[in-house]
Amino acid sequence: MATEKRSLTSLGSGSGQSGQVTQTDTSTPQMSDVEKIAPASGPPGAAVGGDEDLYKPKSVKFWVTILCNFLALFLVALDRTIIATAVPRITDEFNSLGDIGWYGSSYMLTTACAQLVFGRIYKFYDKKCILVFEIGSAICGSATNSIVFILGRAIAGLGGAGIFSGTLLVLIDMVPLHKRPQFQGLFGMVFGLASVMGPLVGGGFTGGATWRWCFYINLPIGAVASVFLWWWWTPKTEDHPPAPFSQHVKRLDPIGILFLFPGIVCLFIALQWGGSTYDWNDWRIIVLFVFFGLCSIAYTTVQIKLPETATIPPRVITQRSVFFGTLYTFFLSGSMLMLVYYVPIWFQTVKQVDPIKSGIYTVPLVLSLVFSSIGSGFATQAIGYYVPSMIVAPILMSIGEGLLSTLTEDSPSSHWIAYQFLAGFGVGFGMQTSGLAVQAVLSKQDMPAGIAINFFVQQLGGAVFTSVGQTILSNILVSQLQDIPGIGGSRIIVTEGATHLIDRVGPEYRSQVVDAYEFACRHIFLAALGVVLVALLMAFGMEWVSIKKKQGPGGPGGPGQAAGPPAQGANEGPVLSATATEKGTDALKRHSKSSSSGRDGISQQKPDEPKSEKDTAVIEGAVPTTKAAL
Repeated sequence: MATEKRSLTSLGSGSGQSGQVTQTDTSTPQMSDVEKIAPASGPPGAAVGGDEDLYKPKSVKFWVTILCNFLALFLVALDRTIIATAVPRITDEFNSLGDIGWYGSSYMLTTACAQLVFGRIYKFYDKKCILVFEIGSAICGSATNSIVFILGRAIAGLGGAGIFSGTLLVLIDMVPLHKRPQFQGLFGMVFGLASVMGPLVGGGFTGGATWRWCFYINLPIGAVASVFLWWWWTPKTEDHPPAPFSQHVKRLDPIGILFLFPGIVCLFIALQWGGSTYDWNDWRIIVLFVFFGLCSIAYTTVQIKLPETATIPPRVITQRSVFFGTLYTFFLSGSMLMLVYYVPIWFQTVKQVDPIKSGIYTVPLVLSLVFSSIGSGFATQAIGYYVPSMIVAPILMSIGEGLLSTLTEDSPSSHWIAYQFLAGFGVGFGMQTSGLAVQAVLSKQDMPAGIAINFFVQQLGGAVFTSVGQTILSNILVSQLQDIPGIGGSRIIVTEGATHLIDRVGPEYRSQVVDAYEFACRHIFLAALGVVLVALLMAFGMEWVSIKKKQGPGGPGGPGQAAGPPAQGANEGPVLSATATEKGTDALKRHSKSSSSGRDGISQQKPDEPKSEKDTAVIEGAVPTTKAAL
């Protein structure tokens, strides 16, 4: 599946003469001049974060940087779901029930698309990005109609994309792999806590002040975080030769983006319109899906033909753990967002409570997510493997979502509290595990792309399945309520606000409207159950790679490094290229005869001595960059 490229350097004679042997799998494209990046110099997962001297948990600067990064992450994660309880009031003000899906999807759509671009940006440039997010929040807070509001959400999503991956890359820079699970658990806790607290905070602002404060609140908090990050955090970046503007543009995969953005937009419009605005067999929906398919094919072709500038490099996405981890994240995040968006709607329409109470009623989801995120991090660090958490998470989520689908208007509080707690525990347990897998199997130079892909599918899954949930909601409401007096047809059902729809009908029909919402939410929860079961299947495709620190010189990771999977083809005979020098070939032969003596001209190293560049082999491929002492 994965490709491999090895470079064995400086196998010289005892007199100091050196040769070079290069092993190359011709299926791996050589890095072009557009990249101009020195090879990564560490094993998978070590990257910059593998340097123990950067891990300074006792310094104030360390914790201020961590805190500010988590604060920025909290804001953008909160922004994904804070409108969940505010949506009914927003649709009431703008008369735009049909735009519910876009309020969440527009943010996640631009976040998903821009995420891949930031994966390229962070490979070459700085990791500080928060201004665009602040601008988008300001537009949302001051919006005068639904279109302007959706535009603001889209702009905020662009800034959020940079913050998502940038925050994790800063964490990777500062913390070695074997120490990361507990920090990654905190990362997942912040992300999940913000995602689930969103409806609670949104309900508080909507009921106590105005829904606009759901977005104004980002401005002062984001300003504080950005000031500390700009002054306290100095990113560790590689030096790159000066390049003309054209090369800077080429680095960002402009041809691929030309097909990526329109394709995803067509997909979301089709999901938004299908079954509500237009029938699924309407020519408009068919054209949108066809155009999405064509753009996907064109984008994939560009990634394969131009791998040196690809936003989704083939060598990265075809790595087994990255591939299955990507699918796992897509379905897990989609299932989670269906809960986060539609549980508050169930409370406000079926239980008929106000936004503040509906936010309070989701506290069990918040608490269980916090506990399980922290517990998952420590458990993963203790076990040394992330796959068990990836299996447990969807199992717990599926049980919780199945139980949520049994709720009725008369269900006691003990039921919806326990069911939310169980589902939330599963969410927290699996939120960050696939991201940890990416760090364990990829090299420094591929890690920004791997993390960007992971966040891309996380946002894409959320956007796709919130739109699916909206489609289910609209279709069921239209089918069951269009003949009720006072509603007058499907158009009013789609465009009316969620809570206004109940107030619009006479008292004798209210129970029928509530039953329709209950029936729709039940099917949404069952759909979320089916989605998370697919995530469970993807977990069984993951590699069992240890993230524990290796003690001593032995092991794949070398001294003090986390173990990584063996490079594909490591046991196969070398294929020497024509560039191998005669001395290098002789040195390799001498080394194969006897590696126990320094008389053969092979440099001998003490276990505690750091390896020099000439004493190492750079291995790229399934594990794109590792070093093994010769």
